[in-house]
Amino acid sequence: MSTFTYDLTLAGLSVGSAAALTGIGLIVTYRATGVLNFAHGAVAMVCAYVLRQCVVGWGWPLWLGAVVTLLFLAPGIGVALERFVFRPLAVLGGDPAQTLVASIGVFVLLVGGAALVWGQGARDDAPELVSADPWGQLAVVLVLAAGVGAVIRWTRFGRELRAVVDDRRLAVLGGVDADRVAAAGWAFGSFTAGLTGVLLAPSVRLDPYGLPLLVMEVMTVAVAARMRSLPVAVVVALGIGVGQSQLTRLHLPGGAGQLMQAVGANLFVVALLVAALVLPGVGTKDALPRTATARVATPPGAWIVAGVLFLLPLGFAGSDLHTSVQVPALGVVLLSLVVVTGRGGQLSLGQAAYAGLGALFTALLAAGRFPGLPRVPELAALALAVLLVAPLGLLTGWPAISRHGLALALATFAVGVGVSRFVFAQPYATSGLSLGRPSGFDGDRAYYVLELVLLACALPAVHALRRGRTGRALAALRDHEQGASAAGVQVPSLKLLAFVAGAALAALGGGMLGMGLRAFDPSAYDPVRGLLWFAAVVVLGADSTLGALAAAALLVGLDAGARGGVAAALVGVLAVCVGRFPGGPYEAVRAAAGRLRPQRRARLTGLGIGVRRKIRPAERHTGSTGAVGAAVAHRPATTPRTRPRPLTPTPPVLTAHALHARYGGFTALDGVDLVVRTGQVTAVVGPNGAGKSTLFHCLAGTVRPARGRVRLGGRDITRLTAHARTRLGIARTFQQLAVFPSLTVAENVRVGAEQGRIAEPGAVERALRLFGLDGEVRSLPAAGLPTGTLRRVELARAFAGGPRVLLLDEPAAGLDTAEVASLTQVLRALAAEGTALLVVEHDLDLVADLADVVHVMTAGRIVASGPPDHVLEHRALNTPEAAREFPA
Repeated sequence: MSTFTYDLTLAGLSVGSAAALTGIGLIVTYRATGVLNFAHGAVAMVCAYVLRQCVVGWGWPLWLGAVVTLLFLAPGIGVALERFVFRPLAVLGGDPAQTLVASIGVFVLLVGGAALVWGQGARDDAPELVSADPWGQLAVVLVLAAGVGAVIRWTRFGRELRAVVDDRRLAVLGGVDADRVAAAGWAFGSFTAGLTGVLLAPSVRLDPYGLPLLVMEVMTVAVAARMRSLPVAVVVALGIGVGQSQLTRLHLPGGAGQLMQAVGANLFVVALLVAALVLPGVGTKDALPRTATARVATPPGAWIVAGVLFLLPLGFAGSDLHTSVQVPALGVVLLSLVVVTGRGGQLSLGQAAYAGLGALFTALLAAGRFPGLPRVPELAALALAVLLVAPLGLLTGWPAISRHGLALALATFAVGVGVSRFVFAQPYATSGLSLGRPSGFDGDRAYYVLELVLLACALPAVHALRRGRTGRALAALRDHEQGASAAGVQVPSLKLLAFVAGAALAALGGGMLGMGLRAFDPSAYDPVRGLLWFAAVVVLGADSTLGALAAAALLVGLDAGARGGVAAALVGVLAVCVGRFPGGPYEAVRAAAGRLRPQRRARLTGLGIGVRRKIRPAERHTGSTGAVGAAVAHRPATTPRTRPRPLTPTPPVLTAHALHARYGGFTALDGVDLVVRTGQVTAVVGPNGAGKSTLFHCLAGTVRPARGRVRLGGRDITRLTAHARTRLGIARTFQQLAVFPSLTVAENVRVGAEQGRIAEPGAVERALRLFGLDGEVRSLPAAGLPTGTLRRVELARAFAGGPRVLLLDEPAAGLDTAEVASLTQVLRALAAEGTALLVVEHDLDLVADLADVVHVMTAGRIVASGPPDHVLEHRALNTPEAAREFPA
């Protein structure tokens, strides 16, 4: 027994050593570039194939093939990726979503290229670089880890690497060549990937799909190490490797034994699920508003063309018709990504799992093998499978509530891999399972008609989720999550809705695909296929239903009409270029055509200009109501310096009592009391670090104080979320603009009206008129508009919901003198109509002109309060820090 245990330990050390190599490479690449390299496994696979080709195919000596592969090819791949794929993305802004898609695109490109060059069949004749004795592999891992740690800690390059990790822009300003650091990180990461591939290839079947996925599964060691600690990655890898080997000793009876056997064979997958779903998400800097462009209008007649193309296969016969059967089914699956990723902005890499569950549940229900349910006809089984799979969308929807960007992508990928390994790959779930077609639709032509009907039912459902109130809310969530929450969008429930709807659509498409193939094929829904689907939808226009249908036709048509791997290679090429055209190829062509088209603008004659001057003021006056309307209609170019009106007793609407907040060991708020009254403008000023922003966030609901209470009227709202406070009547703006670039100006304002406190039919038009947005600008996308216009859009959106309290964070930031003067007039008029305003502002001239009450904060406390002409002379503002922040 002791010998058996020792042998299992050695086997576990061998597997753990390969996993540790993967973790070291991923961590170094991430620390040098901020990119989690999803293509790491594909690079490992390509290097393993090249070494085999050199040694087995061309008869080279093993040492020569290893030198060429590991010392030249692998680092060369890394340098090429940094130079031609990821450096342009960094120059363009380093959008996390685009970087992730580019990384997945490299994975798909290398997998497709390997399938084209070496075929899709598995090979078991890979040369053995290091003996099966794990001590050699372990020695390599320990030497690499120690060497990398020493370089990072004690060399100039290590200091530069740490500087780039902390703040790339600041490091560049300090003279660090960040591109050189990134290239070195990519070269080393690719070297470790190649070493992992050539070490693993002799012990596993070498094929373009299995080895990359195996390497991606062990990225859990890097995630568990928080993408920073090399010793932790090595220890975790060796521990999981040994544990996985030792679990093979357990032999339990019945279903428990089968489950334990599955866990023992996939302990790295279990660890990946735990690391991705339980541990705090990695890549917190990726949780940023993703860039978004204006929505591209569908060309006239495009749907007619698409309809004709989808009807053409009805005239096919034989293998052509049989192949075409897969297109509508795959199209429905890809529509799920349009809802989740394209419209909702959530990076979901696990949709293939839901498609596979749809096919599996349909087959089990039709065969009478689903626990607790009788056998049902195929069409009813498909409908019931969709209902059963839809709630499982919470598996990825729930992590999405607290995760963004890279962390969410890892969580959804982990769920997809877990379902594949613990459901699709287990014989107790799929052995002897077949799947027929519904009665009356057994033939390919009849079944294709049924698919078109189901596709025609899915398209209106997707259209409803992409348009109207829900569609605008999803687009707001995609463009700027915090801004959407501030506008009143219920972000958590909306994310869950997107994932549940996406799971239902994927299950419907997966069941259709299974019936079209007349079998449940687990390989049709593996995680690698899911990455290919994700990349295809993104590069062809993620927020386009036509793009999803085109992607389905492209994937099926290319793989059927050419050698396997062509579709993956083409999608990979497009994905690595995603930074050049993030909206898809059509948008790129459309933008290029727009630049080439001569611009002709209509010009008014002198008479027309005179008529416009006479008409527009009258329109504004008649179209506006109350003091706000008058202020906007007659606002002067500059605002004269006037003292605030005398204070009159007004009831408090928003109060804060004894608020305390801490960040680590720093006290941001130390017992702050504040009252915001109806019809008054309350301002908060103070030097940097005084606690103004923390107080603002506590009132807005984005920060929960450690102690104290926030009340709206007589209601305690301390524990309410930001969107809940918005619906009670607290609206806010942001220092950094929080508009939704892909929506038009009118749609931005409509989001606030639909999600706010009061659903008033004329609220949108009134807000547009009040803030001077009722002209041609109303139909323009917010992307690319001037800062002053976007400030008005943000204010109009906040005002459209009928707020009782308006919280303004640096409202004058980025505005010129005339725009600040107009803003002052509008805010005074809003207060005159009864709105309570709280302004956090650095411009003391604006505060002096606007505020009725000013509070001065220092070191987390309010040290002075009162009218601005008295308070702004307070000694707290006469310090060197305040002088730098509030220059004269």
